[in-house]
Amino acid sequence: MARVAIVIVTWNSAAEIGGCLDALAGLPGDEVEVVVVDNASTDTTRDVVAARRIRLIANSGNAGFAAGANQGVRATSAPLILLLNPDARLIGGLDALAARFDDPATGMAGGLLLDESGLPQAGFMARSLPTPATLIFEVLGINRLWPRNPVNWHYRCKGLDPMTAAIVDQPAGAFLMFSRRAWQQIGGLDERFHPIWFEDVDFCARIKSAGFRIWYEPRAVAKHTGAHSIRSLALENRERYWYGSLLNYAAKHFCSVSFRTVCVAVAAGAAFRTVRGIPRRGPTAFAVYSGIAGLALGRLFRPRGR
Repeated sequence: MARVAIVIVTWNSAAEIGGCLDALAGLPGDEVEVVVVDNASTDTTRDVVAARRIRLIANSGNAGFAAGANQGVRATSAPLILLLNPDARLIGGLDALAARFDDPATGMAGGLLLDESGLPQAGFMARSLPTPATLIFEVLGINRLWPRNPVNWHYRCKGLDPMTAAIVDQPAGAFLMFSRRAWQQIGGLDERFHPIWFEDVDFCARIKSAGFRIWYEPRAVAKHTGAHSIRSLALENRERYWYGSLLNYAAKHFCSVSFRTVCVAVAAGAAFRTVRGIPRRGPTAFAVYSGIAGLALGRLFRPRGR
């Protein structure tokens, strides 16, 4: 039986998935199994996968990232699973990442992500779990205006040495290994984060709460471009998905007062983005961000359940 199952969830990923799969071509088949779960792509993603004779699960609709990832885990049998984005290309160190799980206390591990110029993706490849202050600073735009503020510095692990292994809260979901045992113990990824965003953050939070260690392992390296599928989303959908999932995370993990404070911050931030966006996008900005404000205020004044 293979030790590692590599699960890749795609949605309109034709431009990226070929390079991702080609980078895996040299891995020994008796040690690694690969499956692609496609969420009803309308481009040639499935053709690219089929041409490489990689196992493909072709969904008839967009089940969402979390559901696709869980599907891939259930369709494989290896004790370790590497969740890999289609825009990530493995360079090396898969064995080093897997070796972290020789310690049964380890439930998850992520590796070093490099951007297209070969530099570490600091602030992305490992983060702390978000606090209410983290999300408030983000939605109010404080992190853009004052990126070196202590809340953002801690959240994005700016003090992390990218070449030194460390226990962290949240490795990037783009290059994330976890044990099947930990996945089973916490019930997999939460598919209510649909279609995307914050499902990986919630997954890390629950793995940590279950008592497992989470490692950053820089000997495992992948090149990562990022946001390849997101670019094809309309602004309205992109913002609605992100803010909706952010509010779902806050509702699930924060106390009532903190959750409602985040709701108010989202509404205030959306009002600011409406004013700022009208000169560039006109009525579109008003429609998008007034909708976000309405979403946040609606969550504020109704029972806290998701």
